[in-house]
Parts: sequence; structure tokens; C-alpha cells
Amino acid sequence: MISFLMGVLEQGLLFSIMAFGVYITYKILDFPDLSVDGTFPLGASVTAVLLINGTSPVATCLLSLGAGMAGGFVTGMLHVKFRITNLLSGILVMIGLYSINLRIMGKSNTPFYNERTIFSYNIPSLLVILTLVVIVKVILELLFRTKFGFILKATGDNHNMVTSMGVDIGKIKIIGIMISNGLVALSGSVMAQYQHFSDIGMGSGVIVMGLASIIMGESILKALPVKLRTACPLLGSLLYQGSIATALRIGMDPKDLKLITSMIVIVALAAYNRGLNMKFKNNLRFGGVKTVTHSKSA
Repeated sequence: MISFLMGVLEQGLLFSIMAFGVYITYKILDFPDLSVDGTFPLGASVTAVLLINGTSPVATCLLSLGAGMAGGFVTGMLHVKFRITNLLSGILVMIGLYSINLRIMGKSNTPFYNERTIFSYNIPSLLVILTLVVIVKVILELLFRTKFGFILKATGDNHNMVTSMGVDIGKIKIIGIMISNGLVALSGSVMAQYQHFSDIGMGSGVIVMGLASIIMGESILKALPVKLRTACPLLGSLLYQGSIATALRIGMDPKDLKLITSMIVIVALAAYNRGLNMKFKNNLRFGGVKTVTHSKSA
């Protein structure tokens, strides 16, 4: 049981880095970016090749992050400069990265069991992953408190207001998408080092996993102030991985994993949307009562 919980914690924390990236595009920029299904294995592919060629694990993580940012830059440019819709921009980059990842590795699967990784030191894997998550979380919190961070959040909420302030909204979008895909690729790099191999199919369903984590986290932490909402991807990722692991532990067929994932997303979305509808109805009802009371007293 302890090993089961440790596995859930490690996987949940590891994928929370990816969920942080998806959070930036999906919740902050209101940009459904499907290219993350390509940048996740991109980070893993770059990691495999670099580690086999003797690059240090830490430098490998940073270079993988940079590779993901490059992929995000292409997505942003297609959308902003070439006026391609956000969904199509992400799909085009995702498809292109499939071939690029194959080119990088030279084959569909690259193991590196004998290479040194960030988990090769005498430090528990959970502590290594937790440290990375804390670093990413702190950096994001500091970023969101800067002038750029406020503009980034405003871009998704009210881009007309940002444009009226003389800010190049296209440039802000591109940078935001770059940061998002960089984090996703970093997560792919850490995952590859965690399992000691990179596979071309690692990115399948990453966007769904990220969205499910965000929605599940927000369903529980929706009462938190907006500035603390970055905790939602972290909690949601832990809950999501726990749900998947529990489903497999009680005997569900691994072939049904995609179906399980879809069901989790459907349930999370239904619960979240139902909560929003109830809140809206309550506000409307109480608002109406206050209006009537005020008119009578007048």
C-alpha cells in the first residue's frame, strides 16, 4: 500500500509540471493548445539523445525546456502572425513534432538504462520530483506578480483592454505559449529520466490529462482567491493519477485506460459546470430578493 501511494505521489507531482504548462494556455490565455501532445515527447526525445551523448542531467532538463519553448514559439507564430486558428495551430505543430521527434531519436523508442539521470544520485525520487515542482511553482508565482504576469493574465480576461493600453497582445501570447510548452517539455524530460526511456507515443492524451487535472483541482479549490489558483493543477494532477492508479489496482483492464480517462474528464467537467450553474442561480435569486426588498422600502 505504501509503494502504491508513493507511486501515485511521484506520478502526480511529475505530471503536475505539465499541468502547470497547460494551465497557462487553457485558463490564463484561453488558448486550447494541442501542441503539448507533441512538446511532451519532444522533451523526452531530446533528453534521451543528450543523456546518451554524455550531457549532464540538469543541463538536459534545461535544454529540453528550451526545445519545448521553441515548439511553443512556432505555435504562437502560426496563430499570431499567420492568423491560423488556435486549435489548428496546435494540431499542425503537434503533427510536425511527431516527425521531428522520430528524427531526433532515430527510432520510435530509445532506452538509456545505463545513463546517469537526475534520479541517479542518492536522493529519494519523491524528494527530487517534489523539489522540481516547488521550484516551478515558486517561479510561476513570482512571474505572475510581475508586470508581465499581470499583463499575461489580463490578455486572457480582456484582450481589448490590454490592446487599448498599447501592449502588443500578440507578443504576450507567443511568450505565454512558449512558457507553457517549455514546462510541458520539462515534464516530458523528467518523465523520460524517471522511466529511463523515451517513446514516440508518450505524448498521447497529455492535453486531456492536463485539462482533467485543472478541472478536478478547480472543482475542489474554487473557493480559493484567484492568486492562489495555481495550486489547482498540482492538486488535480495528484487526484487524477490517484484515480487512474486506483482503477487499475481494483482490476480494470489497462486497455480501458483511455476510456477511464475520458470518464474522469466527463465527471469532472459535469461537476464543475453544475457547480457554476448552481452558483449563478443562487446569485440571481439572492440578487432579485435584494432588489425587491430595496424597492419596497423605498
